[in-house]
Amino acid sequence: MKKRHNARFSFIILFLTSIILTGSHVPALAHKVMIFAWVEGDTVFTESKFSGGKKAIHAPVVIFDKDGKKLLEGKTDNKGEFSFKIPKLTDLKIVLNAGMGHKAEWTVPESEIREAGAILDKKSAVETSGPIAVGLSKEEVRKIVEDSLDKKLRPILRMISESRNTKPSLTEIIGGIGYIFGLMGIALYFKNRGKKR
Repeated sequence: MKKRHNARFSFIILFLTSIILTGSHVPALAHKVMIFAWVEGDTVFTESKFSGGKKAIHAPVVIFDKDGKKLLEGKTDNKGEFSFKIPKLTDLKIVLNAGMGHKAEWTVPESEIREAGAILDKKSAVETSGPIAVGLSKEEVRKIVEDSLDKKLRPILRMISESRNTKPSLTEIIGGIGYIFGLMGIALYFKNRGKKR
């Protein structure tokens, strides 16, 4: 009887271990977290949320330059938002740590920061020189508007392309369940092993 019980228990442990090993290459991301960032003038704005739409509230955010040097840090607010003045003209790597292993990254390229700064420089140059009467054709106005929209929409389009699969896939869910059952199996094994002694 004991041999049959031990064989059955060993089979369960082996089965659960195989589920863990098969699912271990798939991250169990039931609540994937995302961070999205964009530049307006001399400020970077971020928005952070989980895949279900829940905001990442009071989560630490750390900003690094392209060499990995930490430039500044802060926390998201009650809306999952965080903003900061651009500390340095470089690629900015923004890292969100939403706890329990949930991390997300977003890189703001230096070119995007330069474009925002160039727009700001032109704007201030126009403001300091005073009012200027300019006659623009419809085609020139259309081109200016399209260029401006392209610059503003570029980070949004990038975010959409990077976060198309926001819900966990079936394999991720099964991997997560297998992981939980595997941990339970290991705990039961040690519990039963302790009873036999």
